[in-house]
Amino acid sequence: MQTSLLNKYCDARLPWYTIYPTVLDFSATVDAEPCETWLRRLPPDEPVSLYLHIPFCRSICWYCGFPTNLTRSERPIHDFVAVLSEEIRLVAEQAPCALPVHDVHFGGGTPTTIAPADFLALMELLRRCFTFSKSASIAVEIDPRAFTAEMAETLGAAGVSRASIGVQSFDHVVQRAVNRLQSEAQAASAVERLRQHGISRINFDLLFGLPHQTVQSCVNSARTAVAMRPDRLAVFGYAHVPSYMKRQRQIDEAALPDNIARAEQAAAVADTLVSAGYHQIGLDHFALPNDELALAQKSGRLRRNSLGYSADTCKNMIGFGPSAIGRLRDGYVQNEVATASYNQHIRAGRLATSKGCCLTEEDRLRAAIIDRLMCDLEADMPAICAAHGFDPIAFLDSADRLAMLAEDGVVGIEEGLVRIKQEHRFLIRSVAAAFDAYLDRTPY
Repeated sequence: MQTSLLNKYCDARLPWYTIYPTVLDFSATVDAEPCETWLRRLPPDEPVSLYLHIPFCRSICWYCGFPTNLTRSERPIHDFVAVLSEEIRLVAEQAPCALPVHDVHFGGGTPTTIAPADFLALMELLRRCFTFSKSASIAVEIDPRAFTAEMAETLGAAGVSRASIGVQSFDHVVQRAVNRLQSEAQAASAVERLRQHGISRINFDLLFGLPHQTVQSCVNSARTAVAMRPDRLAVFGYAHVPSYMKRQRQIDEAALPDNIARAEQAAAVADTLVSAGYHQIGLDHFALPNDELALAQKSGRLRRNSLGYSADTCKNMIGFGPSAIGRLRDGYVQNEVATASYNQHIRAGRLATSKGCCLTEEDRLRAAIIDRLMCDLEADMPAICAAHGFDPIAFLDSADRLAMLAEDGVVGIEEGLVRIKQEHRFLIRSVAAAFDAYLDRTPY
């Protein structure tokens, strides 16, 4: 890829477009009251997804951009689970019935910091408050450094079907630079324990763009991961925003790779994984041919949600826990980010919704365009606009950024079909940004 294009379009300010409008565009005018109304309006026969944010970790990784709390004792986690359980009951009271559930995801933080007995009780409560389909997918994020045999057995007993293991890098120099020391043996042990208890669908998370990372160290980490044969890998670019995440101030900025080096790292990892038999999915995921993501991509069912790429086709997601985002028919909602504020609201018997946005018809159209670009690297503007009752010509003509991208050869536009060229897929966010009506339009 040309250096000039990378320097022109690789803007750290650009959203990752897991959802649209993005969280930065949420407003405090959407609070608990509209959230309750939107919950009551959910169709009783339409399946939903559930996301539960567990904010606790045993140690803090300096690169992490998610809201987390450090704790080395069990009491705060046990107390939190009690509050989380109360939120589940509050939401269930607002819903029109025990809504059907097709997908559950425990994120964080580190969900497996929850004591085994508490995790089983939490799953039992969810099954009482909602109607789980027989094929419901239950996924849990895992830190392999503190993953016990007892917890692996618990996850199997609870019906967990997928586990996502945080690896990031196997390079010990990089690990020390981001305060996450872990061995290859710890990751391998977690994989073995999961498979022993019937949890065979396994994801790995890798990062590029970390301090002291090189193309070779990224490739080495990818090869080590491939040897354990996870079903899919998410290969994210580290986003350095120390003004927003204070923990990132511990990272030596001088050791961070520049845009060119980041692009080289991403391309090298992609080549390694594709050569090992993985299909490239959208911007940053890779999956074996029989994995749900690969099958969803092949059939045109691949979607973006607040967790990234997904084969889950549910239109509604209910979020539980601090900072959790939910998507309901009427709009997005997000809980209080700070765990203390979240606890205070729930203990007072009210939902912890702190902000969100009410979706307009234009929002829905732009979200659909961005979704297809992020998932398929192309968007059929006439078809998408027709489905939403809009004129495609008006949208194509008003997207000044798109014309610039086309002039630079990043995208091709033919009869309304916007297609990102394969060699420029690393710039996919910049193409999606052309359809973002809320984005800061400060010139490059």
